[in-house]
Amino acid sequence: MARIVFEKDEGRGSNVETRNMARSVLWFEIGAFGVLIALSWADELLGLPARLFGGPHHPNLAEAALESLVIVAVAVPLLARTRRVVARLFYLENFLKVCAWCQRVEDRGEWIPIAEFFQQRFDARTSHGMCPACFAAQSRAAGVA
Repeated sequence: MARIVFEKDEGRGSNVETRNMARSVLWFEIGAFGVLIALSWADELLGLPARLFGGPHHPNLAEAALESLVIVAVAVPLLARTRRVVARLFYLENFLKVCAWCQRVEDRGEWIPIAEFFQQRFDARTSHGMCPACFAAQSRAAGVA
């Protein structure tokens, strides 16, 4: 069975329900194109219009093959584009919102301190320190060489 693979998410992880919904959209598109191909062949092999409305039936397998190729030619770029849009959606959903003023992080609709976020999501304890650039700036501001 084919498996639809999305670009690897970095950072927060993704909402499984949203992922499943996105996969179902792609499978729905694949199924719809499959139904169109099946109807094309059923029309030629079984003569559906002749059976439903009367009249003669003359199978034309070349026509069914051509219709199938046209459907596949439309389906492939559409499915590729849909997959790219869904992958982009996951990429954008994985941005971590941080308040520019208090540095709290939005997690599942709640704004929590960043240390608490790391503890809840990654079971990681945090500590405080100073990066070299800030240390240099503070040293210059304090007049320490």
